[in-house]
Amino acid sequence: MTFQQFRDGIQHAVYFLIDKPVRLLVKIGVTPNMMTTVGLLGNLFAASLFIYSALYRPADDFTLVGYAGLVTILFSIFDMVDGYMARTANLCSTFGAFYDSVLDRYCELFTLSGMAFYFVQHGYSWAAVVTFLSLIGSIMVSYVRARAEGLGLECKVGLMQRPERVVLTSLGAMLCGMLAPIVRDSFNPMWILLVPQILIALLANYTAFLRIHHVYKLLKGK
Repeated sequence: MTFQQFRDGIQHAVYFLIDKPVRLLVKIGVTPNMMTTVGLLGNLFAASLFIYSALYRPADDFTLVGYAGLVTILFSIFDMVDGYMARTANLCSTFGAFYDSVLDRYCELFTLSGMAFYFVQHGYSWAAVVTFLSLIGSIMVSYVRARAEGLGLECKVGLMQRPERVVLTSLGAMLCGMLAPIVRDSFNPMWILLVPQILIALLANYTAFLRIHHVYKLLKGK
């Protein structure tokens, strides 16, 4: 089984679980654009938790960090719900696709910027730089694909698409909040939050350049 097949299998399983709730939401008048907006507000709240924790909680208190991760993963589910809702209820629109794509970028900007602020505020400036590299890679993976599709080319190669980035970021924050009281005597819990960002920074930027090379080969063939 390839990674893409594994990823598609998980996606289909999630669609199966949300099918009935989505159909109920459509019946009461909820639209895909509403779901997209709610997802953005949730990610903005997650970023606020990082910022509040950085400003008003001691450096050894990771409770709000864990909650920020939980909020991020919960509200990022709306990113799957809006697209599925649009397709199943025949509510697809060009503006809806555009709106969803733009707000997805805002979600990542808010969440990772909040995390970077958290690192800076607690004296881990180098960790904030890693997080910014993670953010740059995340944005460029999406941007390269969008530019390629604007040229009429398909460009989905590589790892670290949005779902993978969200899962890694959320798990890192949740595990940091949960495990910090247990492991703080052995090592710095901040690493639990940082390691996923190191992976994203490396793999997302690698994916962006891999996609550039992919587009180059496609255009060279023409």
